[in-house]
Amino acid sequence: MQSPFANLPPVVKNLLIINCICFLPSLFYTRGFSTDSDPIAGLFGVYYFNSPNFKVWQPITYMFVHGGWAHIIFNMFALFSFGPFVEYIMGSKRFFNFYFICGLGAIGLQMLVQAYEVHAATGAYTIAMDYIPNSPAALAKLQAIYGGPMVGASGSIFGVLIAFGMIYPNAELMIMFIPVPVKAKYIVPVYVLVELGLGLGQFGGDNVAHFAHLGGALLGFLLVKAWHLQGPPKDLYN
Repeated sequence: MQSPFANLPPVVKNLLIINCICFLPSLFYTRGFSTDSDPIAGLFGVYYFNSPNFKVWQPITYMFVHGGWAHIIFNMFALFSFGPFVEYIMGSKRFFNFYFICGLGAIGLQMLVQAYEVHAATGAYTIAMDYIPNSPAALAKLQAIYGGPMVGASGSIFGVLIAFGMIYPNAELMIMFIPVPVKAKYIVPVYVLVELGLGLGQFGGDNVAHFAHLGGALLGFLLVKAWHLQGPPKDLYN
């Protein structure tokens, strides 16, 4: 029986392999459930630029660190499912650039939002490490921003999803709890709006970097437009 990876294009295949290899060390510390006690996430996840834990390599390495089984399985399944179609249209070199630009756009937007939150809590975009906020709410916010790394390929994956929806708008997809196929051009905008709502809502207990997802989606949209990318002359899904 032929391997399901046999026909994958090179960039998607290598990204899948690298992400899975990079996830293995975390299993020794977390068993795949949380990054709270994971020194791998602390070193290679990305922190707010003013955090003492921020390192110059983190805006790249954070894309290969994941916060548990569900996180990496969802991201890699999406990359496996949609990435080959996008790489087919873009070509491998351009898809490689696209993936990392979306990942950088993700952390760029997330840090802009964090800078706004720091300014709202302190009146400045950076603080000294001995700064003591005047309210418990501000303290909790600053601790979350300065002490929690962001990890995962989700920003890049959202860019890939946006590209797929734009290049193959009439592709019919099956969505959980929806008994009929729905075209990509309808699903993708709804997904983005849900992420926007979750990001603006800042619901208690939600530690997902929704604005990073939106940053990756925004860069994906802009790059597809800038590169004038279109699907095959005859839509494969018609």
